[in-house]
Amino acid sequence: MARINVTLHSVRRWVAGGAFAAAVAMSATAFAQVVVVANGSPITAYDIEQRTKLIAISTHKTPARQKVINDLINDRIKIAKAKTYGFEIPEAEVDQAFDNMAKAQHMSAQQFAQVIGRSGISPTTVKARIRAELTWNQLVRGKYKASLEIGESDISKALRARNESAGDVVGYIYTLYPVMVLLPPGSSAATQEAKRREAENLRARFASCNAGLALSRSLRDVAVREPVSRSSSDLPPQLRDLLGSLQVGHLTPPEVTAQGLQMFALCSKKESKTDSPLKRQVRQELFVKRFEAEAKKYLDEIRKSAMIEYK
Repeated sequence: MARINVTLHSVRRWVAGGAFAAAVAMSATAFAQVVVVANGSPITAYDIEQRTKLIAISTHKTPARQKVINDLINDRIKIAKAKTYGFEIPEAEVDQAFDNMAKAQHMSAQQFAQVIGRSGISPTTVKARIRAELTWNQLVRGKYKASLEIGESDISKALRARNESAGDVVGYIYTLYPVMVLLPPGSSAATQEAKRREAENLRARFASCNAGLALSRSLRDVAVREPVSRSSSDLPPQLRDLLGSLQVGHLTPPEVTAQGLQMFALCSKKESKTDSPLKRQVRQELFVKRFEAEAKKYLDEIRKSAMIEYK
């Protein structure tokens, strides 16, 4: 599902005032007015109003009414088709996706609900959209699993089309130890600066993982976490570039987190030609292209047999 870019600054100004109050004051009868029934599932005027606002806040454009209706019909059809296979997305999975959407906006789920609420959108509306997309994603993946698989030959062909050689594409598997210089919440600026100097001093003395990790564990207010293994293809570009230029046995520069100043000890760096950032990007592009083609074909197919009745 495409991310809904809702921020405190992007919420439309008019919804903070009388427009939302007027919407709330609308009669329950108007909200419940059924406009169309798709496979036995009613779509009301309220559903259309809510989806219109949701699309408008995420695209900054007001969609045509018929497009909104078609989107809602598609959602009902997708869920109805899944039910014929006895498949239904658990409520906990929908809630988790909603939480993840909130985190992407640097908010809690409650804050996110309040923000969209000020635009006249119910969290239930967002979750209904999430449920339909999660349902459809898994349904298409299950039905077209074989044709959605991207092989090495597919990637090599795509790379040749871009005039790039698969043999020259190199990635790395990193073993990292998180090292945290702990900083109490609400620390003064002077304390924060002192802790930063401690972190930089540790970096300067950190010349190998064996000695450096032992030194870190012996220091007060320094914690060494369990090691993690990461592929360069999974890392954001900034961290990928940083680790690519860092020598094994050294620490990354300290970064401020909620717990303190975090650094990573690079303790292993293994070359991998099976999974590089470029190959991961190409694989994802090929998958998305195939998924969209199969999804469109499948939706067209089930719409032909759907029972759609306009009121």
